Amino acid sequence: MPFAYLDRDLLDLNIRHIAAAAGSKKIRIASKSIRSVEALRYILGSDDRFQGLMCYSAAEACFLAGKGFDDLLLGYPTWEASGIGRLVDLIGEGRRIVFMTDCLEHVERIEQFALARGVRVPLCLDIDMSSDYPGLRFGVWRSPLSGWDNVRPVAERIVRSEWVRLEGIMGYEAQIAGVGDSAPGAALKNGLIRLMKKHSIREVAERRREIVEKLRAMNAAPALVNAGGTGSLASSREEEVVTELTAGSGFYSPGLFDYYRDFRYAPAAGFAVEVVRKPRADIVTCMGGGYVASGAAERTKLPKPFLPEGLELLPLEGAGEVQTPLLRKGNAETELALGDPVFFRHAKAGELCERFDSLYVVSDGAVVDRFATYRGMGENFL
Repeated sequence: MPFAYLDRDLLDLNIRHIAAAAGSKKIRIASKSIRSVEALRYILGSDDRFQGLMCYSAAEACFLAGKGFDDLLLGYPTWEASGIGRLVDLIGEGRRIVFMTDCLEHVERIEQFALARGVRVPLCLDIDMSSDYPGLRFGVWRSPLSGWDNVRPVAERIVRSEWVRLEGIMGYEAQIAGVGDSAPGAALKNGLIRLMKKHSIREVAERRREIVEKLRAMNAAPALVNAGGTGSLASSREEEVVTELTAGSGFYSPGLFDYYRDFRYAPAAGFAVEVVRKPRADIVTCMGGGYVASGAAERTKLPKPFLPEGLELLPLEGAGEVQTPLLRKGNAETELALGDPVFFRHAKAGELCERFDSLYVVSDGAVVDRFATYRGMGENFL
């Protein structure tokens, strides 16, 4: 200890549930939520509906292409010259790689590399799927392409080019896929979020349909229409124009996924730290454990004590850089000794792998394999 683990039996259960939730749609795996080549191969090989990866950086896409993966969609724009150049070279070699763009500058930047190498490069437009209400933006700040008026000049510029082509559009409805609506002790807030989600689902579907229809009318029909995330599979799959869905975090099912009303996946991944001291009869202190998730700083981004049951973080210390004290609640039955493990779940999925070189793969109570993480392979992309 410390070590990270992946429960293969629970992963298999999540794989089946995600495949079922997607209905008849193809599922592209978000690699940022997995961050292990062997885990990616395992999931891709588990069901024919899993096809392709959504990568989070040019360097990661190049790395995965070098490991034999194909059908790679960059989930975010890239600007750095060497990354663009390497990917364009791979496209010239016949690899299926699609760049993400959301402005004229992105298009023209990639076009320069395509022209210099004599390679025609496929592009995907990132469409903003947030909903705006008076005094409130329900969603995240991603793309400036919030509707057809913004999309049209970029699409027309791509269509006019000899060196880039429009392959698809992507719209991530983060306010549906990534916002929990069943937080304990927050009934009013949960109800408001559910109401906004219901309205936003209709709005998102209409925006996506309109853009696809208008692209078709200008003879630029997208072959790829990517939507959603683990938290919005049930709604995104109902859109006729959508050709594929994206899922990632649900395979590991981290702590933040405990706060959704309409689905619950099994906690398949986590980490263990060891008890090294007992400062009081009802407190044990573990070595390490301060693996805090990204995003706005709040308690939900802290790792969650998982096993044994009945342990909780101290509010004034949280999860620490070198040590993490835990309070044994009154109903806790397990007596912990020095050297015993305490298991935690990370708040997010793939970020766990940035702290460990490998995932011990567990099945039926035994370690059956060991999957290297990106870090364990000497890679660090962001």
